[in-house]
Amino acid sequence: MSIDEVNTLFHELGHGLNSLFSDFDYPGGRNTPRDFVELPSQIMENWALEPEVLKMYAKHYQTGEVIPDELIQKIVNSRLFNQGFETVEYLAASFLDMDWQMLTDNKERDVIEFEKNVYKKIGLLPEIESRYQSTNFSHILGGYAAGYYSYIWAAVLDADAFEAFVEKGNLFDKATANAFRNFILAKSGSEDSMTLYKKFRGREPKVDALLKRRGLD
Repeated sequence: MSIDEVNTLFHELGHGLNSLFSDFDYPGGRNTPRDFVELPSQIMENWALEPEVLKMYAKHYQTGEVIPDELIQKIVNSRLFNQGFETVEYLAASFLDMDWQMLTDNKERDVIEFEKNVYKKIGLLPEIESRYQSTNFSHILGGYAAGYYSYIWAAVLDADAFEAFVEKGNLFDKATANAFRNFILAKSGSEDSMTLYKKFRGREPKVDALLKRRGLD
């Protein structure tokens, strides 16, 4: 399996656990605000490439030899590649989406000029373009209208939630895992999502863990 396939496996496992641990007869883990729907899945991706976890499953299919430390370090380092560019690129697209959705009139507009004004307002460097141009940005006219930001917000949530395990010094801390199960997985969609998150974390999410994970702290 490729690294991307492993990440996908852990990701989908998170969705499965969301349904499996639900307190309800007819669970609807996806029936939560878009801001939170990917938290149960994306948090699982954090374990996929942790050195401690990699050594549990990344073994030679014939000899059983465990993945060497130097290769693990290369995988860890690769996760930092181009993260500054990618983060700003996502944010620029999110602002563009929001500005289109906030229009309150039906006036015709020059699309290119509209985009330039958005990027100028947020101080986007000319060397970095948005992930999409408006004319091929299908999200803004589809199910993600005014919601493209949810991709990077989900990353904030999963990084901050995973940090709860890091702070314990144990990626498999049982008390933290039970809290995540009881407040996030079991109750998903039944209460206000931020209220549930604060019950798990004891506070609102912070961006610090995501910045650290991306090497931007």
